[in-house]
Amino acid sequence: MSTTPVRAGGSSAGDPAPGPGPVDALARVVTSPRALRRWAVASLAANVVIVVTGALVRLTASGMGCPTWPRCTEDSYVTHPSLGIHGAIEFGNRLLTFALVLVAVLTWVSAMLHRDGGRRRRDLRWIAAGLALGIPAQAVIGGVSVWTHLNPFVVALHLLVSMVLIGLSTWLVRRTRGLRQQPAGRAGVLAARATLVLTALTVWLGTVVTGSGPHAGDLDAVRTGYDGAFVTHAHAIAVYATVAAVAVAVWTLRSRAALLVLGVVVLQAVIGIVQYNLGLPVGLVLLHLLGASLAVAATTNLFLTVRTPDPAPPTR
Repeated sequence: MSTTPVRAGGSSAGDPAPGPGPVDALARVVTSPRALRRWAVASLAANVVIVVTGALVRLTASGMGCPTWPRCTEDSYVTHPSLGIHGAIEFGNRLLTFALVLVAVLTWVSAMLHRDGGRRRRDLRWIAAGLALGIPAQAVIGGVSVWTHLNPFVVALHLLVSMVLIGLSTWLVRRTRGLRQQPAGRAGVLAARATLVLTALTVWLGTVVTGSGPHAGDLDAVRTGYDGAFVTHAHAIAVYATVAAVAVAVWTLRSRAALLVLGVVVLQAVIGIVQYNLGLPVGLVLLHLLGASLAVAATTNLFLTVRTPDPAPPTR
């Protein structure tokens, strides 16, 4: 008779050990040493992608491709051939929201399970929670924009929330990589802060320009009623002020983060000028929205690289 020992579970000692099951594989996705770092990058990428796809919906006049929300039509949650290409584009963007929710949830789970030297990181948990809560809020705002037949102010809020989520994702990426703010001179810190504030102002004015011009998302969508030339010039002034603030940051900080912002902002300004003079072609407008997302990420990163020096200890 064979004397080969039998292990618990019925396998003999000579049999190969069973491979990891699906539960173990899923656990590694959110608990491996680099899991949260990867999910932070995925969150940043996903939030940028949803801005671009949302812009594609607007630029193709597909904003009312699904005429209601949360259903696509009164009778169906999915698009129908009768809605044509506009229905397919709008419904496709809605499907991407589910992918964004999945990324946000897995990022949050990974943050909850993450340990840094055995220590829990409450800062990572709070940032990830903000991302996880922001995505459903974003979906609701998108639904309200459909209910209001693409009211330009609601559509603007929809984009601005995405920009906030991009900023939070950038913060999470830095935190998961252990990147901390470094002491810098007062001028450099003020320049970094001014750059972030002016970038936010520029993006907001950009939504006002969009709400006052073409590419409304639907041929029957209302506009803000503001003078297009006036708001465009106001937007341009904010861009020039941002470039000036970045130039000061480059001069005072001499950092790669500042140089990155300068490159992104200058390229974004060039694209904006060209698209305006060419009559807002769809391809350039889409590239401009991508540039706005990258500018928010880059300026947030710059803001988070510096801080004011600690006060000197009193002398006796």
